[in-house]
Amino acid sequence: MLTALLMGKTVELGKVVVDMKYISGGVCAAKGFKAAGVHCGIRKNKSKKDLALIISEKKCAAACVYTQNLVKGAPITVTKKNVGDGFAQAVICNSGNANTCNANGVEIAEKMCELVEEYTGIKASDVICASTGVIGQPLDITPIKENMKKLTEALGENNSADAANAIMTTDTELKEVAVEFTVGGKTCRMGGIAKGSGMIHPNMATMLVFITTDCAVTKEMLDKAVKADVKDTFNMISVDGDTSTNDMLSVMANGMAQNPEINSENGDFDIFCKAFNAVTTALCKAIAKDGEGASKLLECIVSGAKDIENARIIAKSVICSSLVKAAMFGSDANWGRVLCAIGYSGADVDINKVDVSFASRKGEIRVCKNGAGVEFSEDKAKEILLEPEIEIKVCLGDGDAKATAYGCDLTYEYVKINGDYRT
Repeated sequence: MLTALLMGKTVELGKVVVDMKYISGGVCAAKGFKAAGVHCGIRKNKSKKDLALIISEKKCAAACVYTQNLVKGAPITVTKKNVGDGFAQAVICNSGNANTCNANGVEIAEKMCELVEEYTGIKASDVICASTGVIGQPLDITPIKENMKKLTEALGENNSADAANAIMTTDTELKEVAVEFTVGGKTCRMGGIAKGSGMIHPNMATMLVFITTDCAVTKEMLDKAVKADVKDTFNMISVDGDTSTNDMLSVMANGMAQNPEINSENGDFDIFCKAFNAVTTALCKAIAKDGEGASKLLECIVSGAKDIENARIIAKSVICSSLVKAAMFGSDANWGRVLCAIGYSGADVDINKVDVSFASRKGEIRVCKNGAGVEFSEDKAKEILLEPEIEIKVCLGDGDAKATAYGCDLTYEYVKINGDYRT
């Protein structure tokens, strides 16, 4: 579970000062939201929750982004239709079965939404539906139907962790976070839960992420905030180079904080975006750190780029490199692999200006300057790289643009997990 890393931290956005702190509560931190998670029987392990529900007391402005894999889970088809008008009020999600590549997949996803209406009164057309797990296996609606009463009876204002647990597959850590911030003199809250450990190499979305807020914001501005943010957060994660068929990020805003509704790109919108980024960045790091078999969180921090696009390309190329990931697993300061990844990235860069450093809580060490190696202590480098969180710092010397990508090391355990994932 994510801890309170920024308690009371003040952040400046130009002339706007944002007082924001991390709080507990996850998707239930915001007013008017309840959640639940139960075991319904999709998964064989009876101790593992596999069905989650999140509901809002009031109808919400909603925004989603989805996988761009041509093979898409049936729940995405149904959710796109339901959220097409920019509104939603509930999320239902199962784990253990992706409901993908099934002849009756859309029918099953629609039935899940209908069950939410039957047991909560929330219209099926206002339900976000998601599934995660094994691809290509039929999803039986029976265990979901038979446990909807138990699921709805379990709904509570303190049950975000149950919902977060129910959407996990190969995850080893529960992922939830929440922040409190002020807009228009009103205290607002925003929280999220996520699952993601393998098949993580997204484009325009990632894994499963559900975010809730009581901040009042129009559907248009919410959509704008979400689409801008994912470019530097969820689109910058890579665990294994595989893009899932069921990736989805959904956000619901019910306005119950009663702040003046955000309907334009003003100071309040800047504050909202900063709060949203605080939630998404924390979830990104949690997902990358919990990559399948991972022992280390990697961050590639690129600075001095000509423009933001070149910075993003390079940061992600380094994070995606299997050779870099393997070197980090072995705590080997093999900086040549970093330069190699920059060289084939396709970015516009002068390799003769590139500096590379490795950093962790044990310190920082420069290993490359102006595209060439420099003398450094291998013992000190090993000490730095043995830490569980590593920064790969790349300075391009070409401009002022920056970008950060998130990933993890490549271990023997990754192959073991995916060698027998289905069986």
